[in-house]
Amino acid sequence: MYFLIKSLHLLFVVAWMSAVFYLPRILVNLAEDGGQPAVRDRLVLMGRRLYRFGHTVFGLAVLLGLGLWLHYGIGGGWLHAKLALVVVLLAYFIWTGVMLKRAAAGGALPSSKRLRLVNELPVLLLLPVIWLVLAKPF
Repeated sequence: MYFLIKSLHLLFVVAWMSAVFYLPRILVNLAEDGGQPAVRDRLVLMGRRLYRFGHTVFGLAVLLGLGLWLHYGIGGGWLHAKLALVVVLLAYFIWTGVMLKRAAAGGALPSSKRLRLVNELPVLLLLPVIWLVLAKPF
C-alpha cells in the first residue's frame, strides 16, 4: 500500500508541476497576443482551466503526502526544507493565477521578457526539492 500511495503522490506532483511550468507560458503568450481578442480569449480560457487543474492535483498531492507522513512516519529535517520550497512554489503558482486574472480583466501584464525570466524560477526551486527527497541529507 505504501508504494501505491507514494506513486500516486508522485503522479499528482508531476501533474501539478506541469501546470506550474505551463501557466507562465500562457502568460507570455497573453503578453504577446498582439491585441487579437480571439487569441486572448482562448489563452485566458486555457489558463483558467489549467489553474483549476493545478489546484485540484496540488490538493490531491498534499492529501497523499499527508497520508504518507501520518501513517508511515516519514520525515526529518529534509522534509521541513522540502515543504518550505513547496510553499514557495505554491505562492509562485498563485501569483501566476493572479496575473492571469489581471489579464482576463484587461489589466497589464509584466513584459514578455520579464515573464520569460520568471518562468525559470520553478525549475530552480524544483531541483533542490528533488535533491532533498532523494538524498535526505538531514
